[in-house]
Amino acid sequence: MRSPLLEVENLGRQFVARRSAFGRPTATVTAVDAVSFSLDAGTTLALVGESGCGKTTLGRLLLRLIDPTAGRIYFDGRDVTTLRESELKSLRRNAQLVFQDPYASLNPRMTIGQILAEPLGLHEVVPRSHRAERVRELLRLVGLEPRAARLYPHEFSGGQRQRIAIARALAVKPKLIVCDEPVSALDVSIRAQVLNLLRDLQQRFGLAYIFISHDLAVVRHVADRVAVMHLGRIVEIGKREAIFGNPRHPYTRALLSAIPVPAPGAKRERIVLRGEMPSALHPPDGCAFHTRCPVAVARCRIERPELAGVIHATACHRADELPPAADIVPRHEGGSQILEQLMNAFRRRPDGQDGAGVDTLEKTAEKTAENPQ
Repeated sequence: MRSPLLEVENLGRQFVARRSAFGRPTATVTAVDAVSFSLDAGTTLALVGESGCGKTTLGRLLLRLIDPTAGRIYFDGRDVTTLRESELKSLRRNAQLVFQDPYASLNPRMTIGQILAEPLGLHEVVPRSHRAERVRELLRLVGLEPRAARLYPHEFSGGQRQRIAIARALAVKPKLIVCDEPVSALDVSIRAQVLNLLRDLQQRFGLAYIFISHDLAVVRHVADRVAVMHLGRIVEIGKREAIFGNPRHPYTRALLSAIPVPAPGAKRERIVLRGEMPSALHPPDGCAFHTRCPVAVARCRIERPELAGVIHATACHRADELPPAADIVPRHEGGSQILEQLMNAFRRRPDGQDGAGVDTLEKTAEKTAENPQ
């Protein structure tokens, strides 16, 4: 049996919130707390949860952009938590990051050609004489005309800039890409195009994705497995079908019930969480969700539940007692159906055949580069 590409064991990260007059820490915040999971090559794990739950911090820990305070990260069988700064170059080549805001992540003083050539030189992926050709190849891969290499980031739209950010991540031929809210700042139609592009690239190169998002309609279409985070911990993890079809944690059910249904007259039950949002600086005893949980009991206020299960794991004392999810969270496809229709539309060839993906984008690339908006 093949080993996972990425294995995370009890990963944790604390930040100092306050210091004394002498510089000693007096209060800490636990951003990531005892997180464990694995990721196979060529698959996608989505990290979902409310803002501040630790998704982005976890993504940066995986790439060693920040150092963990506890736990281990194994990438391709190698423990990368013990690597010194000088030894991280090999990890950075095989694991890349696509940021939420492509404009902020692209140097406005560099042309697109210079931006894409920079990692080629840093990691010595191709000889200097072949870098220009590699840049043209990267632009074609993401559906842009090679002549776009001479333009600057401000001359492109948000969707085009995100394609450039994806091309930069692909430049060094990585095995893993961490996508931190890669489509949240884009219009719905552009979002569908970028999601299609990511899916086509994954199938073509066997990429593994960590997909960080708060948009569950998007997650439903890109993820193979889903991990739900709350206050730094994973409270539920499993295959996409299990999470969306049979959520077992009350927090997951509340998140799913909040997906908007753009259908006139549609009726569904919304789970409204009442109570006080727990503080990351002073988390409650027991289960951190019990202050807002509609089914909490005395045990929840005292004993913190551990993640239990193999294929579909849940950290909830009452997971086995809850009624079927269909009785609490009615099946609603609204937002997902609209996104799926858009994705299918942008994957249709001019001759009516499906599955165009990158090829269709390349056919329209010349117009895109000539008139970037």
